[in-house]
Order: sequence, then structure tokens, then C-alpha cells
Amino acid sequence: LALVVLGGGYLVEGAIALAQRFGISETVIGLTIVAVGTSMPEFVTSVVAAIRRQSDVALGNVLGSNIYNILGIGGLTALIAPTAVPPEIARFDNLVMLAVSGLLLAFAWTGLRIGRREGAALVLGYGLYVWAIWPT
Repeated sequence: LALVVLGGGYLVEGAIALAQRFGISETVIGLTIVAVGTSMPEFVTSVVAAIRRQSDVALGNVLGSNIYNILGIGGLTALIAPTAVPPEIARFDNLVMLAVSGLLLAFAWTGLRIGRREGAALVLGYGLYVWAIWPT
């Protein structure tokens, strides 16, 4: 666990430095590189839980982490240092987040299982999302 956290920190630092050299916006860096790097502990926890057939833990970890990040961390950050929401996030990313939340709910509701096909659709969706926000 310590190595995952340490490795995630190095990943984020290195990726940000590299992205900044290429002139990629802070918004894109935060929505992709930093998000992936800081989600590594949740990823490892969910994979281990799924392998052990503890699907409640795997899905609960993902959903709980996202709820906490939005409400807990977002709320505390705003209490400490209020900040404006960048217009591109308000216009596009919030809508994507709501749509994906609905899609995940639909996947979980129909058959009460998120299988490989649904997982592939989610990963493909993330790829399309990154493609949509990546600077040209």
C-alpha cells in the first residue's frame, strides 16, 4: 500500500512536469493525469476485492471514493479556499460526470452485475472523454 501511494505521488509529479512542458492546460492535467495518479489506491483496492469476489467492497470503494471526493474534498476545499469553477468544467465535464453516473446506475441495475462488457464500455468511454478534452 505504501508503495502504491508513493508510486502514485511520483506518477503525478512526473506527469504534471511533462504535461506542462508540452503546454497542456492545468484543467486537462487535473482531469486526467492527476485523477489517474491519485486514484491508484482505489484501483488496487477494487481489483483485489474483485479478485477475492468481494464485489460489494469493490463497487462500494469506487462509488464511496467518488462521493467523498466530490462532497467531502470539494466542500472542504471550498471552505478553506473558495475558487471559481472553470467554465469548461461547468459546461462539459459536469454533464459528462452526470451522464456516466446514470450509465453506471443502469449497468448495475440491469442484471445487478457490472461484467467485462460493461467494464470495456466504461474504459472506452473514458478514452473518448480524454480524447474530447485533450488539446489539439
